[in-house]
Amino acid sequence: MESIEVEVEGQKQDERGRQLRSREDWTNLIALYEQSGLTQKAFAKREGLKYATFVAWLGRLRREQRGAGSPRASFATLRLDGMPAARAPLEVILSDGTRLRGDEASQVAALVKALRD
Repeated sequence: MESIEVEVEGQKQDERGRQLRSREDWTNLIALYEQSGLTQKAFAKREGLKYATFVAWLGRLRREQRGAGSPRASFATLRLDGMPAARAPLEVILSDGTRLRGDEASQVAALVKALRD
């Protein structure tokens, strides 16, 4: 299937009428979102963006930013003297707000590593 692009008053659209945005446009929109204080859904609605497309670009750009020099995850062992040994679920919250939960530290660490790669 061949893709057709049209330009209407400076806005490029595909054959279905969907607006085509450049990488620079998405980068600028994400910067506006991060300064807006709005939820993702509210921002997408305000800007007339399809929510799923906005979230996909947000994730793509954040993954690229993490890959460009953000710190790797690290773990430390915490021992509390006098506390009974208990198996509590672990929770890790990443800088982008992603929450990971598990019972085994090695499994949670492997999941964090997989997400970072």
